[in-house]
Amino acid sequence: MATKPIMDDRPAKTEIDTRLETLRAAHRALDQRIAQLVTDGPRNELELQRLKKQKLALKDRIAYLESERIPDIIA
Repeated sequence: MATKPIMDDRPAKTEIDTRLETLRAAHRALDQRIAQLVTDGPRNELELQRLKKQKLALKDRIAYLESERIPDIIA
């Protein structure tokens, strides 16, 4: 009786690394934009709040992808 190989639906490690680079760059860009808004004259609090939420969402996605890079170890 032949066994089928187990299919892994997770993306390849290099694919994850590429996506992580992109997300980290976007996170840095948002961080710079937020810093610019804070140092510039009168602040647009709504825009600042929106950018911070986007930055947090990117951080969560980065953390998720970093956890996907770690192989599952069956104990």
